Amino acid sequence: MNFGTLLNGLLVSVVAALLWKCSKLSEQAFLLEEELHMVQRSQELSQARIDYHVALQALQEQGTRMVCTGKMHTDRICRFDYLCYSSEAEEFVFFQSNFSTMLPNLGSRRFQPALLDLSSVEDHNTQYFNFLELPVAALKFMPKPVFVPDATLILNRFNPDNLMHIFHDDLLPAFYTMKQYSDLDGEARLVFMEGWGEGPYFDLYRLLSSKQPLLKEHLKNFGKLMCFTKSYVGLSKMTTWYQYGFVQPQGPKANVLVSGNEIRQGTVENENKGEANDQYVVIFSRSTTRLILNEAEVVMAIVQELQMRVVTVSLEEQSFPSIIQVIRGASILVSMHGAQLITSLFLPRGAVVVELFPFAVNPEHYTPYKTLASLPGMDLHYISWRNTKEENTVTYPDRPWEQGGIIHLEKEDQKKILKSKEVPRHLCCRNPEWLFRIYQDTLVDIPSFIELLKEAMKTKLNLRKVKATSTVHPGRVREAQCQTSVQTTKEAKLSVSWQIPWNLKYLKVREVKYEVWIQEQGENTYMPYILPQQNYTFSENIKPFTTYLVWVRCIFNKNLLGPFADVLTCRTYGRGLFAGDTFKAPQICTE
Repeated sequence: MNFGTLLNGLLVSVVAALLWKCSKLSEQAFLLEEELHMVQRSQELSQARIDYHVALQALQEQGTRMVCTGKMHTDRICRFDYLCYSSEAEEFVFFQSNFSTMLPNLGSRRFQPALLDLSSVEDHNTQYFNFLELPVAALKFMPKPVFVPDATLILNRFNPDNLMHIFHDDLLPAFYTMKQYSDLDGEARLVFMEGWGEGPYFDLYRLLSSKQPLLKEHLKNFGKLMCFTKSYVGLSKMTTWYQYGFVQPQGPKANVLVSGNEIRQGTVENENKGEANDQYVVIFSRSTTRLILNEAEVVMAIVQELQMRVVTVSLEEQSFPSIIQVIRGASILVSMHGAQLITSLFLPRGAVVVELFPFAVNPEHYTPYKTLASLPGMDLHYISWRNTKEENTVTYPDRPWEQGGIIHLEKEDQKKILKSKEVPRHLCCRNPEWLFRIYQDTLVDIPSFIELLKEAMKTKLNLRKVKATSTVHPGRVREAQCQTSVQTTKEAKLSVSWQIPWNLKYLKVREVKYEVWIQEQGENTYMPYILPQQNYTFSENIKPFTTYLVWVRCIFNKNLLGPFADVLTCRTYGRGLFAGDTFKAPQICTE
């Protein structure tokens, strides 16, 4: 091999090494540029600073972590670290590593039917949440993630076009979910994953946080893979009071956990400081469907008969904040059945809610606003008026089905609906008879309507005297004891006494009573008594030589129940005092 050949080979090797190094430098520069771009994307989402390299390393090494509260998918809320979303797959992604946490670890059971509900509407199959799983090694083959540094609440809005759904299903549940977790403060980010557009009331959602809420359609603008450094998924259902009839006909929830005091939080309590002649009536005016055909005559009748000023408001013509400002000072709110009645939660305490129902619609079958007004602490007086005269209604069978039209139905079905005098109980949401009747226009019978208002004004709460209803419950009665005596072989007496609950001495309570249950040991039934005093001697149905179990608890103002004291075991074997024997109380229903 000559020198020239050797030199040529050396030069080729040097050039190849330089090209390889340039290639690596170019690749590194590209990665740095891409990382900088991802940092800029993350900064576009939030003013919070994030160290992109640290966040990416945490995701690559530790993967996704999840810890949930709640036993079932219907009451579960989960906190995630580094939960990701692929806009390409439209799926959330859980990246598995040796350091990942998944509690509860349900395995395939999280698909039966879901990990959790994304909305506060319980167990609705369009509201389920789950995620896909990938090993962290898959990140090498995926687009670089954009990180969201804000604490984030991920949820579904149920129907952002409807005010009832906005307040009942979205705003109140989101507000109290954020109260549960200190991370979800006024700087938290809300992400709505249901796929709707903003809707006409999007500004109401903006009140929950200073950060702009994100819609599902927004996420694809920030890259193909978005990772939330800290997120909470799901909504608390504790503030909801109504179920919409997906499984059984609509009505109040079986177990309502919220009171009016919680509902009213976040709204400024309005004190009516004016004189009686400053009180006024608000009437919701509708412009397209479910009209009050003689609205002007109704207004005139109220002015003449009740000597009260009337203000009409319209969601179609006025801003929502301006309407709420008017409602805050109203004495009476009048409206046809509809979502606008959710604004009754802004009424001052003691106000009257008047809900009007079209012909053939039974007010007892559709009670979301009656249930709201009746919550303890709302302090509203609810009444309903129902059109009972078929000649006072205007129907629209030729309209589209979603506005109550029935022309698309078979002739026999149309005749049946037209002949019916009351919509039967039904499930949500497309019952044609319900839609046909609820979209009628109504000529209000003024004499019956005015008479109803006069009765309401007589019985309604005095606006200037109404205070927030106390929901303080009594504690356990103290030092409960029993004493027995046998009179004859067929007669015995059982005396029970106790001391007042400890917290009662610090309270001003209108009415205090005591509930006593007496059960013969071995029997399934018991004898209940309501007593005004702290001791009583029972002789009726008390047998000699028998063991009785006795429970005692305190009741405030007829409906605020305290816990039972430990059960007493009382034996009618002679004179004796038994105050220390305790047994587990059986599950006995008080209803």
